[in-house]
Amino acid sequence: MLLIQNAYIKPMSGPDIPGGQILIDAGKILAVGPTADAPEGVETLDAGGRLLTPGLVDAHCHTGNTPRAIGSHSDHNENTDPLTPHLRIMDSFNPFDEQLQRAIRCGVTSGVTTPGSANVIGGTAMAVKFVGRRVDDMIIRNPVAMKVAFGENPKRNYGTEAKKTPATRMAIAGMIREILFKTRNYMEAKASDKPPAFDMKLEAMIPVLKREIPLKAHAHRADDICTAIRIAKEFNLRLTLDHCTEGAKIADILAAEGYPAFVGPNSGGTPTKMEVMDKKFETPAILHRAGVPFAIITDDPVISLEALSLCAGLAVRHGLPEEEAWKAITIYPARYTDIADRVGSLEPGKDADLVLWNSDPLRDIAATVHLTMVDGAVVYREA
Repeated sequence: MLLIQNAYIKPMSGPDIPGGQILIDAGKILAVGPTADAPEGVETLDAGGRLLTPGLVDAHCHTGNTPRAIGSHSDHNENTDPLTPHLRIMDSFNPFDEQLQRAIRCGVTSGVTTPGSANVIGGTAMAVKFVGRRVDDMIIRNPVAMKVAFGENPKRNYGTEAKKTPATRMAIAGMIREILFKTRNYMEAKASDKPPAFDMKLEAMIPVLKREIPLKAHAHRADDICTAIRIAKEFNLRLTLDHCTEGAKIADILAAEGYPAFVGPNSGGTPTKMEVMDKKFETPAILHRAGVPFAIITDDPVISLEALSLCAGLAVRHGLPEEEAWKAITIYPARYTDIADRVGSLEPGKDADLVLWNSDPLRDIAATVHLTMVDGAVVYREA
């Protein structure tokens, strides 16, 4: 049992607690509140007044699946078939990816790692802790979503480079609809007296039709975002809008529809393709003011997981309230990816994933992590 005392706690589930303490046992949070006398025999850690937050959560990254060595081939895009719903990102996840260690040193303790956007349907994503040696032991929830992609990526990968379908946005939408219709018919046939032959791709799509997992829709342009919403409504599906680069153009529409938007990467660089030409740092603030549920993402390795707090800080600089920025990298991504029962806030019963900061990373670009804990164990401590 460990008691961290004398911390400035941002629990994300309620008001800040200056001079607070948090009691941890068996990897779980037992209590959070003002500092008081420690129970006899409890190990204590004096936070020295440092900021204490939940471990940061990234709702959309490719960490563990994107080798950085020269000549290595990424494992998150099976770009030989535009429809691969039966693939599972856990089968290509490398727990020894150095980026996981970098993330932990920067306070990012968990996230959703997902197939890439080369395919129209890329496979299932999973939510994982960023500490461990075997992916099976790192999983928070699997599957957590079915990855689909609209726009330039599948068009370029298949239409331009492979000279095959899909070459247009019409074809992308048509292929998604077709497999959804086939899955619905497959489900009905399975319940009949003459069940169909086993189809692994359609089996993988059944949780989507049953609303057990959402479509995780890579969509930058406003028209692609609206197409994703149109298809979700046609089939009564759950949906997240990942990247949502032009979301500011239709913020009122997105607010009315109510689907979560995972915004980013919104940090740095010249636009790398036409559909992100209107990328702007103000998008999180605009979506917040309109009432759109949202989170901030890095899309690692496009922007490193290490920069998740920087992306949130840039959103604050461009109009997002600071408290909302903190929630956009903690409780909001956890809530909108169905893992808020485990991570994203400091509350009794949740996993003891937390970060002690030397200064506030949303206010200080030079902020560093003093200590990171995952499941109650110290996994990083500054030298």
